[in-house]
Amino acid sequence: MLRSLFAGVTGLQSHQIAMDVESNNIANVNTIGYKYSRANFSDLLAQTNQIATAPQGALGGKNAVQIGLGTTVGSVTRIHSQGSIQNTDKNTDVAIQGDGFFIVSSDGGSTYKYSRSGDFKFDAAGNFVDNNGFIVQGWSRDSATGLVDSTAPISNIQIPPGLTTPANASTEVVVKANLSASSTITQYSPTYETDATGAFVNTNGLPVAAEDMGVMFSASGKAFSLTSAATAGAVAGSGGDGIFISTDGGATYAEFRYTSRSTNVDTNGTGANGVATSPLQADGTASVNANVYYFNTTEDFRLAVNNWVNNTGTAATHHNPGASAGATVNYNAQGKLLISNKLGATNLSINVAGITDPNTVKNEVFTSNFLTLSGNITALSATAKQSQAVNAATHSASIDVFDSLGSKHTLKMDFRKESSNPTTGTTWSYTVTVPKPADIGGVAPYQNILNPAGLITFDSTGALAGYNIPAIDFTGNNGSKPNQSVNLNFGTINGFDGITSFDNPSGTSGISQDGFPGGDLVGIRIDQSGTLVGSFSNGRSFGLAQIGMAKFANNEGLVSDGGNVYLQSANSGDPIIGTAATAGRGFMQASSLEASNVDLSKSLTNLIIIQRGYQANAKTITTSDTLLETLLGIKR
Repeated sequence: MLRSLFAGVTGLQSHQIAMDVESNNIANVNTIGYKYSRANFSDLLAQTNQIATAPQGALGGKNAVQIGLGTTVGSVTRIHSQGSIQNTDKNTDVAIQGDGFFIVSSDGGSTYKYSRSGDFKFDAAGNFVDNNGFIVQGWSRDSATGLVDSTAPISNIQIPPGLTTPANASTEVVVKANLSASSTITQYSPTYETDATGAFVNTNGLPVAAEDMGVMFSASGKAFSLTSAATAGAVAGSGGDGIFISTDGGATYAEFRYTSRSTNVDTNGTGANGVATSPLQADGTASVNANVYYFNTTEDFRLAVNNWVNNTGTAATHHNPGASAGATVNYNAQGKLLISNKLGATNLSINVAGITDPNTVKNEVFTSNFLTLSGNITALSATAKQSQAVNAATHSASIDVFDSLGSKHTLKMDFRKESSNPTTGTTWSYTVTVPKPADIGGVAPYQNILNPAGLITFDSTGALAGYNIPAIDFTGNNGSKPNQSVNLNFGTINGFDGITSFDNPSGTSGISQDGFPGGDLVGIRIDQSGTLVGSFSNGRSFGLAQIGMAKFANNEGLVSDGGNVYLQSANSGDPIIGTAATAGRGFMQASSLEASNVDLSKSLTNLIIIQRGYQANAKTITTSDTLLETLLGIKR
């Protein structure tokens, strides 16, 4: 009889514990990162009144006769299911989506505690702490390498208030662009101007070489596309592309024919008066009565026209009775060929016409570009005749680079087409300019201009074949570190990941550099890997630290220590520490918190079940008491 009383008592005790567990769950329904618990009942040992017997002969076996002695709470299990994610307006709030725990420490990392509550903040010393003041553990940025090494031991995360980043001098400029291989271009510049001495100079006044007329373009950006003369022509219509020029209505004329440097024609200026001539004649002059001038560069052409209008060529081959000694032929700043007769004593009558080769290939673009030279030029007159502009394909790109002080300097790159060969590909020149007083090793007084210019070549597929100046030495002359080496990265050789030369318009698709000025920390955000990314007033952003995460073999083995933290136990296993979203650890979501995983409807239902169980056990005790009272009444 007493056994039923004791069984009822154990039922009351067990249900009281279950009530305590469920009440605690309900109390923590709004606790960030809380994981609810469950009380697990188990029966106590039973009293065996009769043991079980096996079957013997015709008599069957009998089961044991056992009387239970009540119940107990065998364990309380913490359920580590995922809580819902709640967005917040605080950028240092962090929620874990998936398995894993934050690591915090109250003693500088000597011991660790673990939590799912990501309600973090920075204290007055810049420590990244939770609501208990425990410092979050992770990895900090190495000031020497500028990297966060997540393979190193974890330590306190601290970001000093008023953090600044020093200036970083530029070491590389990466350019991705296309330099047009098209026969029609939209980006071009005039051919180089000739000064009073006939020398070519660029817009900076620096002396430059004459340009290959074969890769030049008209005033409207159409390629001249001149074909090369293989031999000297004795009559009109044979040889390469060019134009006729006469000074007496056409009775006396000269042919100006283009020849490439690769053909069997002397173009080195050793012919009569510097005019390129055919090597077919023993004396180095063109064929008799040919009146043919061969040119390759803009200077060859200018000099040939100059000699013709001034009758300074060899009399037997280039006689021009309509010439005017004292005439000048030059290119102006707009790239136009100017014929002036200001010092000439004889009137000039210029007539220009095109040449058609035997294969009926016409050079209309080249001819039309010089038709405006036609007309009369009065002697001793300031009036001049000029062609349309002769243009070169160009492209420019610029970017700001920084010196060791963080001062900004605009680095400008100018590309200019130099030559084209169907077999070997295309060559462009490039020069680099920085504002004075900066110095990049140019020739005085233009130390701020790269001179001589570099060359960049492309193969017949438009891929980068090479470039000869991979770096410049930059000195700001403003107190910054001198001889700052800046690499020019134009892409992979034989690749298409940098500068290319396709039949597309010239354009820069990307240009970047790695320098920046100093800046102050203006904000911090946290990404999914748990990296604290700092944003600085100089526009730069980089990782300042990374939050560590721990994973356990048995999360249920962790021991609660209050304050939303857990401690490692003998049954939880050792923490496996690493970064978020790796090796089974969950990822982190910033400006969010993980809510309690308590299901209030389930908890309230459990309260009813526990209440009824408690009432039933209490009834067991009162019923047993009534039976005892009846038993005692027998004696009376």
